[in-house]
Amino acid sequence: MSKKKVGLPPLDWLRVFEAAGRLGGFSAAAREFGLTQAAVSQRIANLESWLGRSLFVREARGVSLTVEGESYLPLVQDSLRALERNTEDLFGTAPRALRVAGLSSHIQALVLPSLGAFRALRPEVQVTTDSVARRSSLEDERTWLQIRYGRGSWPGRTADLIAPEVLTPMAAPGVSWGAPVIDLRGERPGWQDWMQKTGDTDLPRTGLSFDSMEHALGAARQGLGVALGSVALASADLASGRLIRLGRPDLKTRDGYWLTWPRDRAQSKKQQALIGDFLQALRAAV
Repeated sequence: MSKKKVGLPPLDWLRVFEAAGRLGGFSAAAREFGLTQAAVSQRIANLESWLGRSLFVREARGVSLTVEGESYLPLVQDSLRALERNTEDLFGTAPRALRVAGLSSHIQALVLPSLGAFRALRPEVQVTTDSVARRSSLEDERTWLQIRYGRGSWPGRTADLIAPEVLTPMAAPGVSWGAPVIDLRGERPGWQDWMQKTGDTDLPRTGLSFDSMEHALGAARQGLGVALGSVALASADLASGRLIRLGRPDLKTRDGYWLTWPRDRAQSKKQQALIGDFLQALRAAV
C-alpha cells in the first residue's frame, strides 16, 4: 500500500471512516450518509491509501477494524466532535430547545415550579418534558438530559446537584405534631430512622402506607396525617402554605436530586450555558 502522509486526509473520508467504525460496517455507514456501499468502500480505500495503513479487515461476513483502525477511531471521533463543538460556538445560533426526562413526580415537583424563572432567562427556548414510570426506565430513555434521584454517581454521566434530599415532618394547616403519621415504604429513610435520631417513640399511625413520596404528600395535603416529607419535592406546597413544617428535627440523607447527561453530550459552550441556566432555575425553585 502506497504511503502519502502530506497534511490531513479529506474530512469526507474521515467522517465515513468514523461512521463505519462506530456502526461496525460499510452498509450501515452507507445508510447513515445516503451513499452506496461501493461509495463508502471507495472512501475508506482512499483513506487507507493516504495513510499507508489498512484500517479494516475485509472478510466474507463483513468488516472489522484492524489494530491501527481501533487506535485511529477514537482520535478521529474526538477530533470531529471538537470541530463540531467549536464550529457551533463560533458560528451557530443559541439552542432553541431543551428536552428533559424524569419521573412524573420529579417533573411535577422540580421542573414545573422552575419554568417561570427559566423562561425569564431563556424566553426563546422551547421546553419539552418526557415522563418515565420507573427510575430504571431512565437507562433506556432516549432523552439524554435527565433528572435522577440518588447519590450522583452514574457510569458515563455528568451530574450536577439540584437539591439534597432532606426529610422533615410536615402536614396540612390545622394538623399539629402528635397527629398520626403516614408511612412511606421504599429506599428512603422513614419514621423509624427519624425516631432513632430524635429519641421519639411510639408515634401514632394513621394506618396509611404509600410506596410513593408524591402520594404520601398528597395524603398529608388532605389533612390525613403527618408525612415525613421531602423538602425538595414539597417545596411548592410549602411555599403556598398547602403544607407546613411542624418544627421538628430534619433528617438529612445521602441522596439528592440531580440534573444529569452523558459525558459526551453538551460539550459546546452554548449547550453548557443553556444547561447552566436550567440548573440555576431548578435550584432557585427548591
